[in-house]
Amino acid sequence: MPEARPLRGLYAITPESRDDPWCMLGLVGEALRGGARFVQYRDKQGDALRRAGMARALLTLCRSAGARLLVNDDLQLALAIGADGVHLGANDGDLRAARQALPAGRLLGASCYADFPRARAAASAGVDYVAFGAVHPSPTKPLAVRADLALFARCRSELRIPACAIGGITLDNAPPIVAAGADLLAVISDLFGAPDVAARAASYQQLFEGEGSESSQPATF
Repeated sequence: MPEARPLRGLYAITPESRDDPWCMLGLVGEALRGGARFVQYRDKQGDALRRAGMARALLTLCRSAGARLLVNDDLQLALAIGADGVHLGANDGDLRAARQALPAGRLLGASCYADFPRARAAASAGVDYVAFGAVHPSPTKPLAVRADLALFARCRSELRIPACAIGGITLDNAPPIVAAGADLLAVISDLFGAPDVAARAASYQQLFEGEGSESSQPATF
């Protein structure tokens, strides 16, 4: 297992590529070189065999960089490859059951959209972080409900667990999201579509190293 780190910083979400999915390994490698320490493997199109192979390859890559790999929406795949955790949406399984199934030290995240009661229930179920979004219009999920930035301050004060922002995040609109209390920035297009992925990842990480970043006292897992 990688060294425990605060759940804070860039959270790289893998892009889906039907043409050459294996080129994603190179892109993720660049993101890791730029400082990303959390990666989520997201692939809703591939067959089970290909997804397992890609997940294992990503896990090896993350291990070599001291980063942690989570699998999106597939607890069984996460368990099968020994991933560092799983992220579940509203229709992807029971959070309490997932918490019980995951070995000690593995991470569990939950999509909570713009729904704070859902976040409260997820916290009670034992998740390590909750995700709110879309915070901005998202090319990945254009019909997603917009999440108000006030959710992040509320999560910090009431739930006291890390909160992840997702949806339409760019380097230009990210600073107010961090200032609002987001501990993690889940980024796809603006990261992996950048001319220099490593440099873009480093720029996102720098957003969490500015004045006041220590005051939030993020949880460590």
